[in-house]
Amino acid sequence: MALIISKDADLKALEGQEIGVSDWFLIDQERINRFAEATDDYQWIHLDVERAKKELPTGTTIAHGYLLTSLFPVLSEKTLIFDGARAINYGLNKVRFKQMVPAGSRVRLRSKLKSARKRVGAMQIILDNTLEIEGQVKPACVAETIVLYFL
Repeated sequence: MALIISKDADLKALEGQEIGVSDWFLIDQERINRFAEATDDYQWIHLDVERAKKELPTGTTIAHGYLLTSLFPVLSEKTLIFDGARAINYGLNKVRFKQMVPAGSRVRLRSKLKSARKRVGAMQIILDNTLEIEGQVKPACVAETIVLYFL
């Protein structure tokens, strides 16, 4: 269920709390291929299915780390909704890729509101994000995201 935010005070009240968990999202080979094309990152670990079967511990190709972080906005958009707000991605802090994500895996984003501060006509929020892999204990990625919301 999505949290709907309509004023600054709503955000401040949520500091330190988990604010949402996304639905599961499939990371298939087609998506990995499209990301490689978009970024010109054609490293074999992402694209060469036959070689990956032989040489990678996963036995499959793996997702690009930056593909995973690029999914944060779409995965979080249904967990935290800002009523009438405009959002601007401001940056990432402390990004760590903790585990490979094999092609065919499903991931989801778990977010906790670290802080919410008024900044030059906007609310700057910092989220602690954990990208989980279905069936795995260790996450794929952890990162702080910084977003400016103009409410």
